[in-house]
Amino acid sequence: MQLCCNNTKTFANATMLQQIFYLCLVQKRRNTPAKNSVLALLKSSGSAMSQDMIEEKIKGEVDRVTIYRILNSFCEDGITHRIVAEDGKNYYALCTECSDKSHNHDHFHFSCLGCGKVECLKEPIAFKLPRGYKLEGINCVITGYCSKCKG
Repeated sequence: MQLCCNNTKTFANATMLQQIFYLCLVQKRRNTPAKNSVLALLKSSGSAMSQDMIEEKIKGEVDRVTIYRILNSFCEDGITHRIVAEDGKNYYALCTECSDKSHNHDHFHFSCLGCGKVECLKEPIAFKLPRGYKLEGINCVITGYCSKCKG
């Protein structure tokens, strides 16, 4: 699949690995085994993960500073988005409906008080800002118990 920055639909439909490869070419970033490991972990988790969680799963494969840099570059490149949860930690989730030109992270997140899972909720946000305000981004975290822990 050929990726082109002018074809956002093609970019959005590319696999995450293809997107990383493309972004590395365009932004002169190297594609490394460490990036691939972090990406694979985020993909397989099915929910947002903190840096601590990623470090625990990778266990010595990649050092803390490298993970931090990878997560920040993924956010800058639109591969992931950052969620600041009530515990003050940053969690990272893969962008699923973004393109290289348009990143939409204006959705709610749910943080389970039982198991600690943080996930993106698909329901759209509907609210109105006061006149004269301009929306730049949203960080909404709902806390409670997920379907597995509510019992």
